[in-house]
Amino acid sequence: VAPRSPARRPAKSTILVFLDGGASHIDTWDMKPQAPAEYRGEFRPIKTTAPDIQLCEHLPLTARQAHHLAVVRSVGQNDGGINDHHPGYYYMLTGRAPDSSFPRMGLSRGPRPDDWPFMGSVVASARSGEESPLPPVVSLPTQLGFPKYVRPGQFGARLGVQFDPLIVNGSHENPCEFSVPALSLHETLSHSRVGRRRGLLTQIDAAHRAFERSAASVEYSERQQQAFSLLLSSQTKDAFDLSHEPESIRNRYGDEVNAMSFLMARRLVEAGVPFVSIFWKGDPQLDSKFQCKSGNSWDTHGNNFVCLRDALLPRFDRAYSALLDDLSERGLLDQTLVMVTSEMGRKPKIGDPRSGGESGAGRDHWRQCMSVLFAGGGIRGGQVYGSSGRESCRPRAHCANDVPCVGRRGSRSLWH
Repeated sequence: VAPRSPARRPAKSTILVFLDGGASHIDTWDMKPQAPAEYRGEFRPIKTTAPDIQLCEHLPLTARQAHHLAVVRSVGQNDGGINDHHPGYYYMLTGRAPDSSFPRMGLSRGPRPDDWPFMGSVVASARSGEESPLPPVVSLPTQLGFPKYVRPGQFGARLGVQFDPLIVNGSHENPCEFSVPALSLHETLSHSRVGRRRGLLTQIDAAHRAFERSAASVEYSERQQQAFSLLLSSQTKDAFDLSHEPESIRNRYGDEVNAMSFLMARRLVEAGVPFVSIFWKGDPQLDSKFQCKSGNSWDTHGNNFVCLRDALLPRFDRAYSALLDDLSERGLLDQTLVMVTSEMGRKPKIGDPRSGGESGAGRDHWRQCMSVLFAGGGIRGGQVYGSSGRESCRPRAHCANDVPCVGRRGSRSLWH
């Protein structure tokens, strides 16, 4: 009798790396070296530590971690909606197709209380009975689209505001310093005064039991408890303090705010936070220096190859590979699921008419096809799942010989 494989233990935490703007799948982890030049672009693939996986030549450090990776190349958002950011965020953050209000309202379609909840908020809801001074879901170093276009899909929505992520803010000017508005005390308030105020608030609340039966009040009360627990917990403060990290570790990740967010994510899951999102923070230097026409992030409408080669890919490569390596060395990778995704891919054919056409060397939006990376958390590494066809235009369910496109190992399962 063949021995039974050990049961897979569920991951304790998730780190979601969200490449804000729409990262180009065809220039990173779903390259098409045999496609015509107007599709494949300037970059070439390189070998990795996994025989089934090739990555972009500008991801050499990630290539050394490929044995941890499962690359899903068959993701598409086929809801028939507009090819734009808001529906892409909503689809990828909630797992639900956007409704008819998205094409009708465009960028003015903000978050709504009856939206489907963010995946991290679902985790927070499932863990709501657990006692912990740490928040169950954290988003850093920015809120998507804030302040002009706050993106739908990143909140608790119909689950309630008590399951919204705790927002942690970072800045390009001081990449090692993070601020947590919910944890900030006014300079005149000591912890003892906060405690006394909590006692007074309890007395006032006791006089309003009838009001407390309403759903809105329950949410408000739970939010109060969360705020006080966070404010008074030294464990929470320590988790957000990067000064505890040796300089050698910080240098390993990089020297800008997104790199420090990857390091912060490792600290938070190490402290026991179930769900941490890293929403890539745009850098104004991208558009001013490199003319990416990208909204300062991965939305590379212009100069796609220069922006990826000289800025975006080296920064991501260093921080992401350091995160996987760090988690592995600490024995945390098997219990931490690390996902990398975006709100969409980029149009396979080079040249966005809004940015100079072919001479502008950009790629337009492309919700029809993209890739998602998985690592850790029970994922069987070193495999490719699915195919996007010869030119990476749309997910292709089967190869020409009608055999599922899953890489040489031949199993459709992502998991060990």
